[in-house]
Amino acid sequence: MKRTKFLSAEDAALLIRSGDTVAVSGNGAGMTSAEAILAAIEARFLQTGEPRDLTLVHSLGLGDRDRQGTNRFAHEGMLRKIIASHFTWSARMQQLIRDEKIEAYCFPAGVVQQLLREIGAGRPGLITHSGLGTFVDPRQDAGRCNQRSTETLVELLYLDGRELLRYKPFKVDVAIIRGTYADARGNISPEEEAMDLDIHTMALAAHNSGGIVLAQVRQVLEPGALKARSIRVPGIMVDAVVEDGRQELFYGVPYDPAISGSRRAHLDRLSTELPKKLERRIIARRAAMELTRNASLNFGFGIPGGIFGVIAEQDIAEDLWMSVEQGAHNGRMLDDHLFGAARNPEVIVPSIEQFDYYSGGGIDQTFLGMGQADAQGNVNVSHLAGNLVGPGGFIEIAQNAKKVVFCGTFDAQGNEVTFEDGRLRIIKPGKIQKFVRAVERITFSADYARKHGQEVLYVTERCVFRLVPEGLQLIEIAPGIEVERDILPFMAFRPTIHDPKRMDISVFA
Repeated sequence: MKRTKFLSAEDAALLIRSGDTVAVSGNGAGMTSAEAILAAIEARFLQTGEPRDLTLVHSLGLGDRDRQGTNRFAHEGMLRKIIASHFTWSARMQQLIRDEKIEAYCFPAGVVQQLLREIGAGRPGLITHSGLGTFVDPRQDAGRCNQRSTETLVELLYLDGRELLRYKPFKVDVAIIRGTYADARGNISPEEEAMDLDIHTMALAAHNSGGIVLAQVRQVLEPGALKARSIRVPGIMVDAVVEDGRQELFYGVPYDPAISGSRRAHLDRLSTELPKKLERRIIARRAAMELTRNASLNFGFGIPGGIFGVIAEQDIAEDLWMSVEQGAHNGRMLDDHLFGAARNPEVIVPSIEQFDYYSGGGIDQTFLGMGQADAQGNVNVSHLAGNLVGPGGFIEIAQNAKKVVFCGTFDAQGNEVTFEDGRLRIIKPGKIQKFVRAVERITFSADYARKHGQEVLYVTERCVFRLVPEGLQLIEIAPGIEVERDILPFMAFRPTIHDPKRMDISVFA
């Protein structure tokens, strides 16, 4: 039986070889990010030019939009290929992809996690419906995101007369994960982290591929100090542990037992703020009118996060069952760069188990962002203005929820509105049209939604649309807004219009 080594971050970085496939866990602004190890790998490359030509795999977006997280791999020559679901937190990675410096493949977040589980279990890839009808479908782009990306990593199958996708397996050479504690036998506990995420899945894929698992923790404890129930990755799977006493919960945020679920804190009812911008506040309040008591609810990153403030304002959290893809259920959901965690969470599960729940249809209602929508009702959040953003968990969630409420401003870049004397007025329209004739890439397939009987709404600050067989139908307009003056001139197509009603005035209060 091998024994886990206890190394410095610099020595752990030496274990990675050029050409390796490296899977890293983490989310958003530093959640479960093994930052000390990532920094040491980057420093080694900048000093020696090694390791080179890596393939980077991660399921959720990770970084600070500057230097940390996956930004540490975003150097020409360091990477050959990336397989991931979300890129917003790494502008430098997005630039490498735009400049054709690396191959880039974008898959749904749950697919990446579930594929790693299948790899670890020795099965022939992941067979699923997730991604059908979207840009990851082989009949569209097969997840390829630039001209340099030519591999076919996903294929179309027919089983029992049903269309399915098979995401092909690959060898994982290194998994880099994080917990709070390790004991002397290498067992890893994430008990004070915000979420478990996919640390076990990644460790499984690397270990059973014949690769290595590197784990970063805040503290190493004596044998027997960890409770068996708190251990998420057994030491038999862990090759090396790096102790970093400076480890934070998020970038710049100390450990908080109210976020990890270790202890409950007293929270002021209004401690979650409403969005400051008027249009976002309107969207959040109008979308919140769709909330169904006792339903299974999901919320996406971006504008839908403003709904948390409405829930706090109306003090209705006790009547709702909320969840996010990272694994939190209920509690006071956090927004912006801390999205994915909650204060006083009621339940925390590994994100892969959350995605299993979503993929199987466990969500009654979801509230998601909207980059573009088109005449057919398709939505794009993954490829905007020639830039790869990625869907994160959007595809599994939007494809499988019974009701989808898209939330987004009517147009973008420079739009200004005001509400006076009971009327919404457009001071300045945005430079970018969001309701286009055909979206740049399909992240949500309206055709798939119609075939599967999903109810779909598109909520903006000046009007609301509904998905119908013909495409989009205008069903509500804000008070003071005129269809011919304020809506149709700023759309690339004409929606179906049948006597739309006025949006509830309480939305604008």
